[in-house]
Amino acid sequence: MNIFRLAGDICHLAAIAVLLAKIWKTRSCAGISGKSQILFALVYTTRYVDLFFSFVSVYNSLMKAVFLIASFATVYLIYFKFKATYDFNHDTFRVEFLLIPCLILSLIITHSYEIVELLWTFSIYLEAVAILPQLFMVSKTGEAETITSHYLFALGAYRALYIANWIWRFYAESFVDGIAVVAGIVQTILYADFFYLYITKVLKGKEFRLPA
Repeated sequence: MNIFRLAGDICHLAAIAVLLAKIWKTRSCAGISGKSQILFALVYTTRYVDLFFSFVSVYNSLMKAVFLIASFATVYLIYFKFKATYDFNHDTFRVEFLLIPCLILSLIITHSYEIVELLWTFSIYLEAVAILPQLFMVSKTGEAETITSHYLFALGAYRALYIANWIWRFYAESFVDGIAVVAGIVQTILYADFFYLYITKVLKGKEFRLPA
């Protein structure tokens, strides 16, 4: 554990808290991509399957449980409790174009062919692109609520801080995981345009719009 990973985890938790608070407070999931949330739920399910038979630390197990519960709670709110407010018409990204390549890539480039390792590798690849349906939805509508923008920024900050964490571990521990690093860089790049617009518009109180 180092300050970058801790800060990254805090940003990740903040992103989830902001999203759940937004949905619950407004009683609406307008502007939220249910497809992205399903992908994130799949990411955590495949990554944390070891929660039930492997113990690293109380912190580690607690974080895994929180992400799993929160992800499925979000999916429940979108597709069941507040289903009437979900914008099916704009959440049209073809997720199979993400799932199939990630599955194939995890079978080609992995550390080992043990089931748990394959599931972990798949989750790393999928997390890198799981936000695309949400970004596509924002781009399609041309705008995003400020609270949704905060959620996306916190997620992007989490990934950026994890890159700093990997750099720290490389120099401090001589440890590097090429799969996680490359996937994390790809994921951070996907947020690049959003970061710029967030800083130049949302933080200055201007209306947030993405080019269609």
